[in-house]
Amino acid sequence: MRRLKFSALTFLTALFIALGGHAIALDRETPFDSIDGGTLNLSQWEGQPVLVVNTASMCAFTDQYRDLQALYDRYRDQGLVVLAIPSDDFNQELANDSEVKEFCELVYGIDMPMTVITSVKGRDAHPFYRSLRQESEFTPRWNFNKVLLDGEGQLVATFASRVSPLSDQITLQIEKLLSGPTG
Repeated sequence: MRRLKFSALTFLTALFIALGGHAIALDRETPFDSIDGGTLNLSQWEGQPVLVVNTASMCAFTDQYRDLQALYDRYRDQGLVVLAIPSDDFNQELANDSEVKEFCELVYGIDMPMTVITSVKGRDAHPFYRSLRQESEFTPRWNFNKVLLDGEGQLVATFASRVSPLSDQITLQIEKLLSGPTG
């Protein structure tokens, strides 16, 4: 079964290249400042799928924190990383990093990796988001936009705010990545 999956993947990759496709080169090396201190690099999770989500504490979608944590709990032992990136780009984040950390831990029990408050759009956007915009023309239009990367850091899919983290749209993509040749 694994050989069949690898053959199908090899065929699809060859077809993608033959049709003129190219890998999207996202900035995975520029560190994010961690809300717990230190830094986080997307490249540190090489070989693992990563769901990157721009978040906010005072948004109509803030309850998605609960589902993001549930998603992380469900798949973390298989390798999934969920990275929360608090942002005030839409004017719905708390005043500072310590308030965000306390809110997320107390209200939602968050223990997934989380950055400090970070810009995700415009000229002040973090280099990851600038590269995402440049390479795929994707920019978060609101809080809780989701970006799924495969184990090589390549863009798999983006999801709008209204798409629940536990939706089949997202979980089926994650399960494919976790069961694939690098999963």
